[in-house]
Amino acid sequence: MINKVFILFFVLANMLWFSGCSQTTIASIKKKKTTTITSQSTHKATMKPYCVLGKNYTPEYIELGDTMSGIASWYGPNFHGKYTSNGEIYDMNDFTAAHKTWPMDTLVKVTNLDNGKTQIVRINDRGPFKDGRIIDCSYAAGKNLGLDKSGLAKVKIEAIGFNSKPIKPTILNDNVYVAQNTKTSSDTKKILLNNFGIQVGAFKFKDGADTTKSQYASLDKRYTAEIKKFSLDDGSEIYRVFVMGFATEQEAKDYMSCYGISNAIIIRG
Repeated sequence: MINKVFILFFVLANMLWFSGCSQTTIASIKKKKTTTITSQSTHKATMKPYCVLGKNYTPEYIELGDTMSGIASWYGPNFHGKYTSNGEIYDMNDFTAAHKTWPMDTLVKVTNLDNGKTQIVRINDRGPFKDGRIIDCSYAAGKNLGLDKSGLAKVKIEAIGFNSKPIKPTILNDNVYVAQNTKTSSDTKKILLNNFGIQVGAFKFKDGADTTKSQYASLDKRYTAEIKKFSLDDGSEIYRVFVMGFATEQEAKDYMSCYGISNAIIIRG
């Protein structure tokens, strides 16, 4: 009987673990280590303009004390264990959040204007991409703010620190949780390899492929345009143009939507 119960628990646990959205999932997460701050190169990349669902966003550098008011939401199990925009592995039990334009590793104080609760979070992701929403809190942060019950809430957010990493949350009172603010001189983070691309053209002559490559190479510097030559069964050759460097299939689709590209073929490099 004990063995049957154990097997059932194991099966259910694995079903929950592998459920979620279509982005790359880490099959297993070892015991969590302290998260280092975003590397300089990755930080620079996350401050470039980007496009999601046909809308352009421009990240901006801000100053301590800058505020913003709007709607907060939360995200949890469906994204747990997947990569965030700065290459970290999302842990819904950490006090983190997604913001569309503020820099990565910004410490933000979130105040729920409906119930007065506050929570300090560290930005490590981009979003939420719905009108009116200004911040998407992790499950742990959202729960402390009361978002697990209301789903959404009117909030005020305030930038209170930069280049931070949470060591261990410290409970100040029933409403406030603070993550310590530290700096590090090195970063051993492994960056998620970009392995998705789209075919944007196929040409019998290389001149046409070169022209198309040049057009897409200057369109968005975050991605690279390249030409690949293929041999056909009849002995002829064809030159295909690809835009590479998308971290997920959805990112490739967003790129196509932003630039009005239809009927392109998404590949995994």
